[in-house]
Amino acid sequence: MRFVSQALHAYIDYPVALGLIAMPAILGLMPLAMGLSVAAGLAALLLTALTDHETGVIRVLPYKMHLAVDALVGMAFLAAPVVFGLHGIDAAYFLVVGVTVLLMIAAHRPDSTMSVA
Repeated sequence: MRFVSQALHAYIDYPVALGLIAMPAILGLMPLAMGLSVAAGLAALLLTALTDHETGVIRVLPYKMHLAVDALVGMAFLAAPVVFGLHGIDAAYFLVVGVTVLLMIAAHRPDSTMSVA
């Protein structure tokens, strides 16, 4: 069930980053959870802009590195409720985002990890 191509990943990165910035305010998350998500969203914008793929602006980071960073972010989101003592909607938000990111990585097509020429 590996259906996520490099191109699909590249095109959804910007909306996902913007979602990480906007959703905490929409959901009314506590300030700590909001700050963590906004910081992750800003970092995701930068990572996407610097990645050597279809929507990269500067294209200096290999796409495989981008995938590795995404996997680390997914794991960090899963750990955030325990590490920062988040509960309720705040914890649920980080767990849902973390699982979603890791599922996207797991659904990635291995043959699509080549850099864009």
